[in-house]
Amino acid sequence: MSLGPYASFVVTSYALVTTVVLVLIVWIAIDYRRQKARLRELEAGGVVRRSGRAAADIR
Repeated sequence: MSLGPYASFVVTSYALVTTVVLVLIVWIAIDYRRQKARLRELEAGGVVRRSGRAAADIR
């Protein structure tokens, strides 16, 4: 399989894009866990979400 004279550019580009996408996936997963933990802290402290189930029961 011959990729031609631009093979190193193409391979490097794909490697960089793959790295960036993986970093974004990890970043989002970490942020999701932090947000869930923060939400649990707030709810444990008595703060309730207006969009939560309790708000739906009020109507």
